[in-house]
Amino acid sequence: MSKAPVIAFGQQPCGFFPKRFLVSKIWTAKRLQQEIGGEVVFFYHDCDHDPRETQTKLTHLKTGDLHCLNFAFENKIQKKYSPLFAKRVDRNWQANTARQLPQFVSEELTELFDSIREENVADFCLAMYRGMGLLEGIRVERSGAPEFRRKAIAVDDYFVDTEVEGEVVRARLHNGGFALHQGGSSYLPVEADPSDKGRITPSRDTRLRWMQSVLGCTHYVAGAGEIKYLNKDDAPEIEFVERDPIERSDEAYVGE
Repeated sequence: MSKAPVIAFGQQPCGFFPKRFLVSKIWTAKRLQQEIGGEVVFFYHDCDHDPRETQTKLTHLKTGDLHCLNFAFENKIQKKYSPLFAKRVDRNWQANTARQLPQFVSEELTELFDSIREENVADFCLAMYRGMGLLEGIRVERSGAPEFRRKAIAVDDYFVDTEVEGEVVRARLHNGGFALHQGGSSYLPVEADPSDKGRITPSRDTRLRWMQSVLGCTHYVAGAGEIKYLNKDDAPEIEFVERDPIERSDEAYVGE
């Protein structure tokens, strides 16, 4: 018997209202599911550490101007180097942002945002996406989950979770040791222990086969840029599908 389809797509937390390109991936995966059956899986890459990933671009309802909002971060170490599942949510930021949101979104979405009580950025974003009804019927697998990591294959280019100044950070394998990338050719060496697979996540170039070793997907929905850098030879069994086009793809989705 042939294997039932497993239709996957991947994305970092991409704003407290999701970017429209993520919504397009969701819609494309669900459309494909209607055509061929099977299960849809969201590979939620919540161990990414780049704070720019959660920038949320919203259009002012009166002026039509585009504004960029983002989470507030407690310190520079957390902002630059902590994975998104370890960047803490500032409740003062949340309250201040909730007061601004009626300029950009409906009362319903403002109330949803204000109601979220998750402690970290990744959980907060996921709760928002679920609250918006976007993930109904979709299984979520998280790259930051130790149980997911321990199931995955070993890779030769990776990050290790470690601690610096009381913050969880992602240290990159670098020159036989581990370091935090400060930009350009500058690296800050740090201590890290790679012996526990539950603390390891792959680099961009090794992420596909690492993910696939757990998900075993038959189809993968990718963004226009993503599909160009994916090394498809790492998973020849996958049928890659480019997400459907969507206007203003980098802006936040707040309903049609």
